[in-house]
Amino acid sequence: MEIPKLLNTQIGDVAATSLLTLYCHALESQSKDPILLDPLAVEITDKLTPELSQSDNKLYHSLAKGKVEKKLVVHVAMRAKRYDDYTRNFLERSHKRCSAVLGVSPMSDCIKNRIVVNIGCGLDTRFHRIDNGKVIFYDLDLPEVIAVKKKLLPETDRYRFIPSSVFNYEWMELIRELKADSVLFMAEGVFMYLQEEEVKSLVLKLQSTFPGCELIAEFVKAPWLKPPLRAIINRKLQQDLHLGKDATFKFGIKDSKDLEAWNPGLEFLDDWFYLDEPEKKLGLLRVFKDIPFFRKILWTARYKMN
Repeated sequence: MEIPKLLNTQIGDVAATSLLTLYCHALESQSKDPILLDPLAVEITDKLTPELSQSDNKLYHSLAKGKVEKKLVVHVAMRAKRYDDYTRNFLERSHKRCSAVLGVSPMSDCIKNRIVVNIGCGLDTRFHRIDNGKVIFYDLDLPEVIAVKKKLLPETDRYRFIPSSVFNYEWMELIRELKADSVLFMAEGVFMYLQEEEVKSLVLKLQSTFPGCELIAEFVKAPWLKPPLRAIINRKLQQDLHLGKDATFKFGIKDSKDLEAWNPGLEFLDDWFYLDEPEKKLGLLRVFKDIPFFRKILWTARYKMN
């Protein structure tokens, strides 16, 4: 899928979802009583919109006009806010642990103990939303996506890019060499686009390479990937949202604890469901929160990988 001249590269159908996510952040940031404040997303979309508006691509044209379904904007903003909160909580916990073990003061650096890896980062600006002045943060995505991101955001000593497929496990050595005591891996809106064997291989590799790390990932309910429900999701993605044919969900689970069966030491910690939030912008969707089949279509789970 072509991208505007400002970025001068091509990205695939799944990678193109990062533009949709970026615009959801920007639109919500400019709404009344925003769920998420992402001024950098607003700045970036302001740069992209003039060229997107000249494109014949339906997705780009819709984004340029700000025509994104409000329910999707709310969903994506709620997810981003929750993952930001997960990250802040991780940093606070790891610093307390560092302070207790090393006897350092609350304001000490102790940097090596806190590393966050944002798998399939897209054009997200999470580092700039959660930066506490100490975290080392890696954005990991395909080379063509990182090429786009490099034109929009600068790397620093603590904010770094990894242009790689997540399945080229050589990137893990870069993180392992830092010998961090605490590592958080995040997969926001990623696993559902992969095959089950790919997700399982990745999770087990993370567990063996970074014992004690945490994983936060979004999942889709497995029954929704079977006919006729699968057709509903595909129609939503490809017709309503104008995403490419390759942007389709492939992997789902029935329950958050399913991953524990993959290997001893994979420990389910907790999960989070959108409809459980007392968010007024959810509107009438909240009536489904007590119906398991609808409450648990998409959700996020957190794991300790011992």
